[in-house]
Amino acid sequence: MSNILAGLFEPHSDYKKLEADLENSGFGNSDYIVYLNEDNHHSPYIVSVAVKENQIDNAKNVFSQNTVMKTYLFENMSIEQANYVDIKNYINVRNKAEIHNSPDVKIKGSTSGMDSEVKF
Repeated sequence: MSNILAGLFEPHSDYKKLEADLENSGFGNSDYIVYLNEDNHHSPYIVSVAVKENQIDNAKNVFSQNTVMKTYLFENMSIEQANYVDIKNYINVRNKAEIHNSPDVKIKGSTSGMDSEVKF
């Protein structure tokens, strides 16, 4: 069974160029799916590509040349199983499980505290 490499792309990137780049890199028309949101042309879009182990780096290079924001590898999944709702749900779960960098936290050192001048 193949793997699925999914990529989240900038809304202004050209998906037609991405399709041409994928096909020029050896992927067939039936090896990838471009999920476009017809309602909002200014929203990011997702692309899924069926890859074998030796094709993952090739597909990642094509994605990076076309302004990919983030990539996700789903193992043991075929292109027939890569419908939009499932891919979107898998991406949401992975994003929630990911540990994000926390902002810099400044820890204030201890002071001398209360001294002998304090009366109870």
